[in-house]
Amino acid sequence: MATYFIAGASRGIGLEMARQLRAGGHEVIGTVRHADAGAELKAIGARVELLDTADEGSVQALIRRLNGLAIDVLINNAGVYPDRDCKSMFEVTTAQMMEGMRVNVCGPLLVTRALAGNLERGGRKLAVQITSYMGSIGRAMADNAKGNLAYRSSKAALNMVNALMAHELAERGLSSVAVHPGWVRTEMGGPEAPLSVEQAVGRILATVATFTRAHNGKFIDLDGRELPW
Repeated sequence: MATYFIAGASRGIGLEMARQLRAGGHEVIGTVRHADAGAELKAIGARVELLDTADEGSVQALIRRLNGLAIDVLINNAGVYPDRDCKSMFEVTTAQMMEGMRVNVCGPLLVTRALAGNLERGGRKLAVQITSYMGSIGRAMADNAKGNLAYRSSKAALNMVNALMAHELAERGLSSVAVHPGWVRTEMGGPEAPLSVEQAVGRILATVATFTRAHNGKFIDLDGRELPW
């Protein structure tokens, strides 16, 4: 069985990943931002760690607590949708743009580089960045997309960060893959999304299980299809 580290596991996709992985016999370390948000993780037998993924001090404290523990798969799931209701470039605020970049871009970068040594000690040696098709510039152009600039831009930036990290991580025998989880009925995805969180997570984890070094740096959907940048 493998050890999975899930950044952002207090609810939604992250919590369901922890549930399904624990049901499969895997060890799970799940992070939450507040201690009272970890009850469900503890109930399923996951190890709970406090972490603000975009805070360097919080990340460094986590490294010390993990103390070189081997991790097979890192899943950077923590994210925000700061401008959900902003349908125009004339509505989005600087604060929303900065929050998207802080959490959706800086967070995965800080956590991935912090845990690179732990991944080297693991068997899978894999980092997964949960991104979105909304970060696809090619798709935005094809769809004549407008609005949600903070979220879209942050996920496009995360895709670039993943590609650049992948080049350096490959030199250490590690891989990093950007994964679009589908449109899921979570607090972030909303009630109109076509996928239940259970359905989406089952498909995501099945796809993650197939990843090899050949997937390093790629942008993949929950069913394993490569997506346009």
